[in-house]
Amino acid sequence: MSARYRRRRWHRPTCGSFLLAVAIGAAGVWVVVRAVVAWLTGHPAAVAAVVALAALGGTGISRLTGRATARRVQRADAVREYLDLDPAAFEAAVADLCWRDGCRDVQVVGGAGDLAADVLATTPDGRTILIQCKRYAAGRSVSSPDVQRVGGTYQIVHGAQLAIVVTTGTYTADARAYARQAGIRLVDGDGLAEWARGGRPPWT
Repeated sequence: MSARYRRRRWHRPTCGSFLLAVAIGAAGVWVVVRAVVAWLTGHPAAVAAVVALAALGGTGISRLTGRATARRVQRADAVREYLDLDPAAFEAAVADLCWRDGCRDVQVVGGAGDLAADVLATTPDGRTILIQCKRYAAGRSVSSPDVQRVGGTYQIVHGAQLAIVVTTGTYTADARAYARQAGIRLVDGDGLAEWARGGRPPWT
């Protein structure tokens, strides 16, 4: 076999050489640590600033997370309270929100043959509004045909100037698209919770 392809022998390192390598590595680490400690000792203001920023950052994140969680719990609790009502009581509760926010001539007119009107009222600025109430379980969506029935009656049959659909659930994409075209306001479960907590009423 030629010298070119002869295998090289692997020599096991001796204990002494191994300990020497460990000692050199430890010495290098110690030098770096001493340099960092010396810099920190000479710059106490920088250390204090870093600590303060870290504390403020942690506090800010904690507060933001806490507020977001509290808002989710409040929305969930508000929607759950409305889901505990029967449909007639839910209509009355929506009518109460109208009264609270300054409407007058508030009437609960829902029932058989209501022609898509559950609540009629006059807003503080004098407009007649029609509200259709849909007490739906979580995860259920109001469909486009439901919103279309409101669009077909609120002006011609009830003489209202604005139509609003309020639900404890959500709306399908088609329902939202039709509502935008017809100028109908949609209030989903989250929007209802905001309104109940004193947020802007849907006719504003």
